[in-house]
Amino acid sequence: MNTVYDVTSWTIPGSSVTCYDDIGAVINSMIADIKANQTSQASKPGAVIYIPPGDYPLKTRVTVDISYLTIRGSGHGFTSLSIRYNTADTSTWYEINPGSSHVIVQNTDGQSEAFIVTRGGNPRLSSVTFENFCLDGASFTPNENSYTNGKVGIRFDSANDSSHVENMGFVYLEHALIVKDADALSVTENFLAECGNAIELTGSGQASKVSNNLIGAGYVGYSIYAESHFGLLVTGNNIFPRGKDSIHFVGCTLSNVTANRFHAFYPGVVTLAGNCKENLISGNHFYRQPETFGPLTGYNNGLDDLFGLVQLNGDNNALIANHFSYNVPSGSITPSGATPTMVLVKSGDSNYIAANHFTANVSVHTVVLDASSTNTHVMDSGTSAQFQPFTTSYGFRATP
Repeated sequence: MNTVYDVTSWTIPGSSVTCYDDIGAVINSMIADIKANQTSQASKPGAVIYIPPGDYPLKTRVTVDISYLTIRGSGHGFTSLSIRYNTADTSTWYEINPGSSHVIVQNTDGQSEAFIVTRGGNPRLSSVTFENFCLDGASFTPNENSYTNGKVGIRFDSANDSSHVENMGFVYLEHALIVKDADALSVTENFLAECGNAIELTGSGQASKVSNNLIGAGYVGYSIYAESHFGLLVTGNNIFPRGKDSIHFVGCTLSNVTANRFHAFYPGVVTLAGNCKENLISGNHFYRQPETFGPLTGYNNGLDDLFGLVQLNGDNNALIANHFSYNVPSGSITPSGATPTMVLVKSGDSNYIAANHFTANVSVHTVVLDASSTNTHVMDSGTSAQFQPFTTSYGFRATP
């Protein structure tokens, strides 16, 4: 029984198509072979599919419907395609495309995804791993700066357990990674940039982690989006501009956002939306400045500076020991003449904000409490002049 496959040496039965014609068709053929040779309910060890360094067009979507499958390359191969697109002359460059184990998502079959992971019935899919290769959405028209081309790198579309996405490169995809109904998911050490949306955790999930990634979504999408997740750990990520939100939680509970660096060109860096409860945001660095890249000036996420760098909605969330750096010229603040908000408690009960440090080149409101918020406690997170409550239901201790 074969359990190790190499895309460069595989022959599709009855076909002359190779990985250099369509790596998607080749991998689908390999998965069919795995299923044909692993029929025992008690022993289905799965397999490893290896993608050596090289350039491989993917024209046919790959459907992963078996557990214990690892699809592995030998290098994430990321390089900036946005810089290439916005450079008039690249004739003297050493290289202009991603490299290493480089899969070019062409999808001429009419499907949007390069890989879809899905299976009905029981049990749910388990231990599916993608690691160490590049998914490249390639050039597209009319505006590559939008990162909107309809392409999806990897979509987990049914419940899954203990799956891994590690050391991958994602570039020029409208949606890099979408995972639905995840349990114990690990997304770590990836490079996800110049994509419309980077990581989207949909449906629901529990006990998962997004750690040690380099992430930069487009201005219309999210760097990390999660809905209805319990116990999600987001830590050690370096999230750079220009996502609509660096982190956007909807209805998440008992989750941690710790030890991340957030560099943003827009307000709305971390948003707890819906009814988020008992989440901890701690030990992060927030840096807000205007757009610095000429071709993308004039684009934004549609939010103004009263939205907050952090916005809280929900109960018993804690924002503790974070550092905020704000450096926006007064003429670039919206609405014109407004005092920017660093932290906005938009709604909810018994939220706790303490020991946060703020630096800014202009006067700011460090913490603002909207009228619908109740029992908020704010301690050592700004002076009395920097604190702005629109409710009488709060406790406040000014920074000495």
